[in-house]
Amino acid sequence: MNILNEIQVSYRTEIIEKPVINNSSTAFKLFLNSWNRDNIELLEEFKVMFLNQANKVLGIYSLSKGGINQCTVDIRHIYSIALKVNASAIIVAHNHPSGNLKPSSADLKITSQIASAGEILNIKLLDHLIITEVDYFSIEESGLSVD
Repeated sequence: MNILNEIQVSYRTEIIEKPVINNSSTAFKLFLNSWNRDNIELLEEFKVMFLNQANKVLGIYSLSKGGINQCTVDIRHIYSIALKVNASAIIVAHNHPSGNLKPSSADLKITSQIASAGEILNIKLLDHLIITEVDYFSIEESGLSVD
């Protein structure tokens, strides 16, 4: 007779001093520090920042890399990781290799889909940043709501 072991879940981060995100500028600086500067103008990459209830950063995950003007965003993968790290909120970011910070219709659509998917899980999408090596565009601060 086979006996199943109880599943055990543990959570511990190595980060002792977790940065707090109070604005998009702070989020941009942390995202930019996680980017490979040699590739930021070469290919598009999509990253996710996971935050706890106090808006302290739990970590940044590189979700996907693509071509010069697109990459695949699997929303299920975003939230599977968010659940595993016990995140209460997320901020997403991707770069535009062209240097153009204006969001495309596809950018706005995926932002809306990510926000909607998080509602049922009570994991809030706080912002979507489009970044270059020197600047960023915040969809939330622009008035294009992430809700």
